[in-house]
Amino acid sequence: MRSGKQTNRASQAYVPVVANRIRRVNWKRGIPLYLMIFPGFLYFVIFKYIPMGGLVIAFQEYDPFSGFIESPWVGLDHFQRLFTDADFWTLLRNTLMLSALNLFLFFPAPILFAILLNEAKKSWFRRIVQTVIYMPHFLSWVVVVSITTLLLATQDGAINNLLAGMGYERIEWLTSSDYFRGVYVAQNIWKESGWNAIIFLAALAAVDPTLYEAAVVDGANRWRQVWHITLPALKSTIVILFILRLGQIMDLGFEHILLLQNPVNLDVADVFDTYVYRNGVLQGNFSYSTAVGIFKSVIGLLLIVLANRLAKAFGHEGVY
Repeated sequence: MRSGKQTNRASQAYVPVVANRIRRVNWKRGIPLYLMIFPGFLYFVIFKYIPMGGLVIAFQEYDPFSGFIESPWVGLDHFQRLFTDADFWTLLRNTLMLSALNLFLFFPAPILFAILLNEAKKSWFRRIVQTVIYMPHFLSWVVVVSITTLLLATQDGAINNLLAGMGYERIEWLTSSDYFRGVYVAQNIWKESGWNAIIFLAALAAVDPTLYEAAVVDGANRWRQVWHITLPALKSTIVILFILRLGQIMDLGFEHILLLQNPVNLDVADVFDTYVYRNGVLQGNFSYSTAVGIFKSVIGLLLIVLANRLAKAFGHEGVY
């Protein structure tokens, strides 16, 4: 009996030693992965988390010469100024309208591209199309807007010259409020849809080909295969990316909007990003600019939390 008890005690004492050795071995094996992760981790710490300490200036009348500590506190004055500004509701309307167009027109475009490429049978054709639709992503918005200006200029634009040659009137694409939103969304689709389709193509690459073979045996045509196999395979990816997209609903791309703006279309083109640049940064109102940024971030956070809960309520995986 004593020997049995001694054996049990020895085995119990041996288990933690083995577990510690296993942890050390696993840690050593993971060192290359930790080294790969470290630059990205360092980037987020330096450029994302440490600057969050500067959010305190939204509650101060920040003076660069006085610093964070000695700048006077003003509480919620900057937020009150934002919500009582005469342009607030115009900015909110324009921002939400453009974001809604992005959600319902731009967001589905990469999904459609991915499905169409997945259905292509010729590998050489698929590679050529992928290269062509990926290339615009590497162009800056300055180049994209410049190309658009050359095509849509009222007097000497290529498209207006074509319309005039066909006997139609010239259209003021860039100097009319009626066409700004359409031009903005069309540029987004042309530039970023191909690049955003990569993640959906990666999800489709994991689909078992035997599922399509079984569907063919059962008599399913191409549309049925897309509806019952391809789309269900993309469902979780679509839900997660849609939730993340809602978090960026107040961010429309400052450079893109600014380059398309002009005094004529400002009533539909002015959004929070350009408003902050014009009334905050250029005038040195850093505290006010930070307050607007906090407002945008809070809206994005609330939308992510709400969308995540709705996704889980409907049986989908959320982002957390």
